[in-house]
Amino acid sequence: MNAPVTVLEAPQPESVANSLVSEELARFVGAFATSAIPAAVTARAKHLILDAVGIALASTGYDFAHRAMTAISGLAGVGDFPVIGMPARLPLRDAALVNGILVHGLDFDDTHSGGVIHATASVLPTVLAVGAQQHASGREMLAAYVLGVEVAARLGAVAKGAFHQVGFHPTGLIGAFACALAAGRLMGLNEKQLVMAQGLTLSAGSGSLEFLEDGAWNKRFHPGWAAVSGITAAALARQGFVGAKRAYEGRFGLYASHLQGHFDPSNLALATAGLGELWELQQVAVKPFPACHFVHACVDAAVTLTREHTLDAKEIEQVRALVPAEVVKTVCEPAVNKRRPANSYDAQFSIPYTVAAALRRGQFTLDELEDDALGDADTLALADRVQYEIDPATTFPRHYTGEVIVTLRGGRTLRHREAVNRGNGERPLSEVDIIEKFRSNAARAVARDKAQAVETLLLSLDQAADVGALADRLGGA
Repeated sequence: MNAPVTVLEAPQPESVANSLVSEELARFVGAFATSAIPAAVTARAKHLILDAVGIALASTGYDFAHRAMTAISGLAGVGDFPVIGMPARLPLRDAALVNGILVHGLDFDDTHSGGVIHATASVLPTVLAVGAQQHASGREMLAAYVLGVEVAARLGAVAKGAFHQVGFHPTGLIGAFACALAAGRLMGLNEKQLVMAQGLTLSAGSGSLEFLEDGAWNKRFHPGWAAVSGITAAALARQGFVGAKRAYEGRFGLYASHLQGHFDPSNLALATAGLGELWELQQVAVKPFPACHFVHACVDAAVTLTREHTLDAKEIEQVRALVPAEVVKTVCEPAVNKRRPANSYDAQFSIPYTVAAALRRGQFTLDELEDDALGDADTLALADRVQYEIDPATTFPRHYTGEVIVTLRGGRTLRHREAVNRGNGERPLSEVDIIEKFRSNAARAVARDKAQAVETLLLSLDQAADVGALADRLGGA
């Protein structure tokens, strides 16, 4: 699965001077031939979808999933569209909303590093719901998914990580635009309608990072709402509802309004760089750990140290975790909150907790997010001794770097660095790893024969005649 490394570089602004970004993206998504998508990209897309569905199945065992289903079904009642791993059916947009919550709810889903965005969590629920409504083939659904991910990655990359610095979550904000285009392709929108859909999405995409303060569940809701927003915008545009043309470049367009002084207009060229030639889907990172991707390198470093040395947590005097400056607001501060996470979700965004748990237990899995692990006195005592420092050699956001330096009471120092986070496009998980991750997650929710049937179905997704029938088989018995 090793793919050529592609790094988006901004072309000269005059190359896009005569065309709006929304117009170029509309042409790309609306007109790109399904047959022109490289076979390797299609194969990778199927593995990303398999990974997401496995996470969604695992999520059905958690309280947040059932509260979401109860709330949404109570509003909308019964519909025609399945929810992954659950027996209930919902109206189209509501099914997409809940499926987004399931895919993203464990924070175990994939991330495009350069765009700093969880694209699959919003685009997959969109193409699954709209594909079923339109009776699209598996190949058509896959194409819409691939092109949606390409859009999300590029629109995210324009900000160069700045959305997080000003408190916006790009998965909900940027994801909505990708969903509008993916839904619009499946609905058969023309270029003008796809432009309008993006303009309408400008008033719908959202996502605040305030959840970081108290471990609230807001983030779980973001990608599903992006799907709802995108589907709604596409449906309105199809009927001639007029949207803003300058969704990205405008005086009050996406970047100017949300990033204010943190935006360089020349970076807009990244939104269309390499379309149809450089496939950013190949750079989407599959998570080896169920936590914010910003902590992964440090967690991997901590796990490696426990494997290479016999560590007694009580003998550890101090732990220094080196992280990119851009992630501090998300996973390191406020320090008091991060050392005493209020719940499992809070813990997933904590360098002190995740590093301490990995050093104590030699792993970081969903088990480390259970109540007994979160309340473990020795882990929390060790978390008090974890300090963060800015990584001077980071290559963020291309890589989510991390280094852990452990000082023992006798003065001995141990250290390990992860210069490229595992799962990154330059260091991808293998197909075997992804399939094993799916099986492990699916086993938490369904019997082995059901999991095997889903695995077979998704790995042959491009052979499916009707997405509606496929979606039915993903639903609960």
